[in-house]
Amino acid sequence: MIIIKVFIILLMLGFILIPFMQLKGKGIVSFSVILVNALLSSYLAIQCLAGEKLEFILPGSYITGLIPLRIDALSAWFMLIINFVFLTGNFYGLSYMKAYKAQKNNISLHAIAMLILHASLISLCVIQNSFVFLIAWEGMALSAFILIIFEHEKTATIKAGINYLIQSHISIVFLMIAFIWIAIKKGSYDFNAITAYTIENHPMALLLFIFFLIAFAIKAGFVPFHTWLPYAHPAAPAHISGIMSGVIIKIGIFGILRMLLVVKPDFITTGYIILIISVISGLYGVMLAIIQHNLKKLLAYHSIENIGIIGIGIGTGCIGLGSNNQLLAGLGFAGALLHTLNHALFKSLLFYTAGIVYQATHDLDIEHLGGLIKKMPQTAILFLIAAIAICGIPPFNGFISEFLIYSGLYQWMQHALLFSSIAIIFTVLGLVLIGGLAMLCFTKAFSIVFLGNARKNFSHEIKEPPFIELLPLYFIALFIVMIGVFPLQFIQFLSHTVLLFTANISPSVNTLDLNIFQVLQPISFAMWGLVLLIVCLFFLRKFILSSRKDSIQPSWGCAYNAPTVKLQYTANSFVRPYRKLFRPFLLLFKIQKDTNGIFPEKAHYNTHPYDKIEQYLIDNPIKAFKSFLSRFLFLQNGKLQFYILYGIIFIVSIICIPLFYEQVIRFIEFLKQL
Repeated sequence: MIIIKVFIILLMLGFILIPFMQLKGKGIVSFSVILVNALLSSYLAIQCLAGEKLEFILPGSYITGLIPLRIDALSAWFMLIINFVFLTGNFYGLSYMKAYKAQKNNISLHAIAMLILHASLISLCVIQNSFVFLIAWEGMALSAFILIIFEHEKTATIKAGINYLIQSHISIVFLMIAFIWIAIKKGSYDFNAITAYTIENHPMALLLFIFFLIAFAIKAGFVPFHTWLPYAHPAAPAHISGIMSGVIIKIGIFGILRMLLVVKPDFITTGYIILIISVISGLYGVMLAIIQHNLKKLLAYHSIENIGIIGIGIGTGCIGLGSNNQLLAGLGFAGALLHTLNHALFKSLLFYTAGIVYQATHDLDIEHLGGLIKKMPQTAILFLIAAIAICGIPPFNGFISEFLIYSGLYQWMQHALLFSSIAIIFTVLGLVLIGGLAMLCFTKAFSIVFLGNARKNFSHEIKEPPFIELLPLYFIALFIVMIGVFPLQFIQFLSHTVLLFTANISPSVNTLDLNIFQVLQPISFAMWGLVLLIVCLFFLRKFILSSRKDSIQPSWGCAYNAPTVKLQYTANSFVRPYRKLFRPFLLLFKIQKDTNGIFPEKAHYNTHPYDKIEQYLIDNPIKAFKSFLSRFLFLQNGKLQFYILYGIIFIVSIICIPLFYEQVIRFIEFLKQL
């Protein structure tokens, strides 16, 4: 209880101090408050990861009733992820925000919103009173909205922020429906009331869970609830994009997992629903990521892809629970939870490096970049590490969590019937396609941005940022490597979290034994052996050729004597075969100018990718609604006589309603008798 009071006092102290501090002091106060609160909450979380369960009861009010704060292993896992991402993101933001030092008032609001967001996310992990949970959820939504629209002078940023805010409140509507349902039936806001209700009314459990699933799926970015995400991520500052992708969308994953523990629906049906949505999300996200030109928008679509991978793990785990297979459930949930951490690491690292590229070049269009590895080698290497990790290639962390999910699908296959076998085949094919397309996408992103020659002449010097700005990025990269090299140590932290889901399964069917994960260790060591071999060969070659003198000569131009940087591969040309192959699933608008002759003076070709789901689910209904409303434009014709007439009609209607009320009631009763 003392820790909670200190947490709140520090938060209030930050609110008071930040507006009166100098520019540098605002960031330091914000980081200091988050640091201390992260240490306090992490202290509680580490205890719970060791198997303890903590519960605090706050008095609340007449409206809310008692407010239980419960910390179990699931809460602890997400609290630690939130704290790590916030600390690295906030530290990186101290340097990143120096470019906006002229916007002193905006930075004050930005720093305060950061404190509210961190407190809201930690609160959502521990609050188990639905009324107060909704308040914390609203606090998270509003503070994230303020952080997204930091550059509010840009029209695109405001549109992205409003889009996010509207869809966040659609999520809140579904949460409210589900919570009000329970409050009416059980007369309590406690999450335990949800469990009691679903035990008594088990046929209704699945319907109740679907309301929760839609609410949390909007926040997580599952397809087709993903349309806010590709706009909000590019609009926000880079450290906010990293935090959004790292933890804000993960609170949707936390909500789904929490409701699986609380609601306990039909796990087989639930598992298949989540599995189908997740495979579609993973494939659709990576398919659209490949054709993006904006680097941050490309990364945003990859968040949808990785949410799909996490969902595949959750769906597999649910089917394991429903089929009473502890090993299948354990592998599924372990893979999903570990990939939640892994994605928070490599995606935040990717967004932070994208932010460095943006501040160095003032451009995020991939087609305008190139050759940055020569001027920003450290940033390029950090981006490459994260890119390899997100593609699930050993020896980095992404491979470990995806291997667990593949292992779960393999275990499921051993006991599967015909329908299950078909589901497994399509899921495995989906995962394979996701991995292959991700490699294509990041090969394009890294090679076009960092390799080759610059495609645009910049008027300013492009250089590496100071080491202090790169320090949190190196720290994240260290964890990416450590999880890949020492997977067992990190998976052991998950044992109590996984057992929350599998504890009620009879151990006689299958036993969740961490020895199954021992296969990961030799795989990682083998990959590091390969890396060591490559490094040795590189230095051996360097030693052998050290006596030779290097000479620089022009390369053979294939008889073409008019070299230009535009002869390089562009992002468009690199993925053209893919674009032609998947054309039915993609929506591209082309702008091009036909060229004539061998040496045309001017040529132009550009593509603008768009989201088909957004077009059909959002744009077309809005256009239809506008078209319907346009039929009534004659009512608002600008003539004063008509407006006076509307007022008279309204007044007469109000007077006549009481006069004819009894007659209307009698007429309705007469109709009922007939």
